[in-house]
Amino acid sequence: MSSSQQPAADVQPESFAALGLDSTVLQALEQCGYTTPTEVQARVIPSMLEGRDVLAQSQTGSGKTAAFALPILSTRQRKSNSVSTLVLAPTRELALQVSQAFETYSQFVKGFSTLAIYGGQDYEGQFRALRRGVDVVVGTPGRVIDHLKRGTLDLSQLQRLVLDEADEMLNMGFQEDVEFVLQHVPKQRQVTLFSATMPQQIRKIAGQYLEDPVTITVERKEATASSIRQRAVVVTPKDKMLALLRFLEAEPTDGVIIFTKTKDATIQVAEKLVRRSFNATALNGDMPQSVRQRTIDQLKSGRVDIVVATDVAARGLDVSRVSHVFNFDFPHDNESYVHRIGRTGRAGRSGDAIILVSPAQRRKLRYLEQTTKREIEIVNPPSADEINAMRVQRLSDRIAKTIEKGVLTVYEQLIQQHIESSGHDPSVVAAALLKMSQKGHDFFVKDAPKSKKSRDRDRGNDREGGFDSDQPRESRKKRKVGRPEFGMTRYRIEVGREDNAAPRNIVGAIANEAGIDSEFIGPIQIFPRFSTVDLPEDLPKDVLNTLYKARVGGKKMQIRVDSPPGKSNGKFAGKKDFKGADSKGKGKSKGKYKSKHKGKSADDVPKGYHSGGKSKKKGKAVQ
Repeated sequence: MSSSQQPAADVQPESFAALGLDSTVLQALEQCGYTTPTEVQARVIPSMLEGRDVLAQSQTGSGKTAAFALPILSTRQRKSNSVSTLVLAPTRELALQVSQAFETYSQFVKGFSTLAIYGGQDYEGQFRALRRGVDVVVGTPGRVIDHLKRGTLDLSQLQRLVLDEADEMLNMGFQEDVEFVLQHVPKQRQVTLFSATMPQQIRKIAGQYLEDPVTITVERKEATASSIRQRAVVVTPKDKMLALLRFLEAEPTDGVIIFTKTKDATIQVAEKLVRRSFNATALNGDMPQSVRQRTIDQLKSGRVDIVVATDVAARGLDVSRVSHVFNFDFPHDNESYVHRIGRTGRAGRSGDAIILVSPAQRRKLRYLEQTTKREIEIVNPPSADEINAMRVQRLSDRIAKTIEKGVLTVYEQLIQQHIESSGHDPSVVAAALLKMSQKGHDFFVKDAPKSKKSRDRDRGNDREGGFDSDQPRESRKKRKVGRPEFGMTRYRIEVGREDNAAPRNIVGAIANEAGIDSEFIGPIQIFPRFSTVDLPEDLPKDVLNTLYKARVGGKKMQIRVDSPPGKSNGKFAGKKDFKGADSKGKGKSKGKYKSKHKGKSADDVPKGYHSGGKSKKKGKAVQ
């Protein structure tokens, strides 16, 4: 592979029209309100329109989906019912996101069709769509290969192949799958490879399968201001609202922006805040532009103190008085987090960014720290003492301001008349008025007593453990894997060391075939002829059926709830397979699939294992 490095353009095109895109694509962009291309779009689109192979290093959130979708749509030429473009994505979520982007950008392209194929989805619907013919297929490696082997996906007329987030696909154990696909596409085709990093494996694939590619590197320009203090609080999803209220009560705030994932959530959170007497309103894409602009103006002027917004609605929002940004819902990606917290700490002021994370999301904080290059401090929600002290201070301030404004003559006369007729002490009368103003609510709050589980979690609040721990790999291998954590069940799969199974292969198969996010995948133990993996308890039957048929290294997983060695829970139980485990510990399955057997299970890892986030959350598959 010879490679030509494209220098960064000093002056980016001012419009998409200057890039040479088709008029129907430009019409869709205008409909979406997109006017100026990002750097990666400005540099990738011309090269793809020329038919060149492209090797692009670009971060998530830089606009890379449009960078490859727009030129593909502008040069669309489908022959008969064959697939002209294949996009490989590491996860079903990204595959759906890319597919939806194609649909958005192709709304004025006649006869265009796209199809997302991924594990856990009904095959019949995919078969019918592929028989009818589609222009673009966006899929995860495992399901794409499945269709290739079945003969239901024809790539003989393929013109373009896009590898999206290639480094993530390799990290999930899909290198062999990616190379399998590359070996089964025509020699004359255009390949575009996007990767956030450029490890040796990516360079090797590029060198072998890309022809004289244009190499594009888009440096990260977004940086987090040093004046922004970043904090995280670990709470269960049901306690997020309580934690948010505690921060809003305990900390002196000016303008506040709270980010949620969905439009409905902006309304729900805003309504709950209003019921608690906060001056809050929602801001989302369903609102007319005039209403959104009026809301932003009210936040700027101080007529509104709290805005609950989605990422799209808050795009470009610049209000200098914003003192706090809350990530009520975890951002879609690291770049979104950077954009969100950048709404505070402006105009030379300091700012606070607080993110609410579930125990299962806690390990993701590492990636946010890597993106912002700053530490995220893990804190507890404000205590009752802190909230009560602030309540007393605010009451005192309100009394002082009311007295300063004057015009209390009528009220003074009423109180004086009551004191004279009742003989009550003035302080008792004031206390009665204050109690009346509380409308039956207690003025002071109390901390709820902590459960044993919460106390244990607080004592272990150091983020150690999990596969992103700072411990050396060797020391992690030697750590014991005990009984499944709360809300998790240990499952057995019929692939092991003798099948060349590796934790990353198992994680990739589970994540893509069943749609279970990797944060919900617990420790994996590799044994000679089988492996075990901890997953959320009470998995739905359809998810278990999908995983039963899923393959790792060409062999069916045949997943089932694990049983202790020597205690038969079916034809696969076999004590001899546990040879190699260093020690044993008590263990039994929890929840719906609780084992009837008591005994000992091999809990040590004889060969490397994957330890996912320490989820204490009651398990549900992420659909």
